[in-house]
Amino acid sequence: MKIKMKDKTEMVNHPNHYGGETNPYEAIKVIEAWDLGFNLGNTVKYISRAGKKTNTLEDLEKASWYINREINKLKKWQK
Repeated sequence: MKIKMKDKTEMVNHPNHYGGETNPYEAIKVIEAWDLGFNLGNTVKYISRAGKKTNTLEDLEKASWYINREINKLKKWQK
């Protein structure tokens, strides 16, 4: 049995839970346009997909983890 790529839900290139290819606010487009870097980029990624996958709370906890990591990094630089 052959699986047609057209019929398969896209999970690698522009998946719907990150906004989809035609969405100008797709997570990766925003992250790159704003040059957010790793921690802030992941924060945006997890917030943007919250509620679109199976575990909203987990996505928000991950976003919180990355934003707190960025905050702690900035606090160390200020010392």
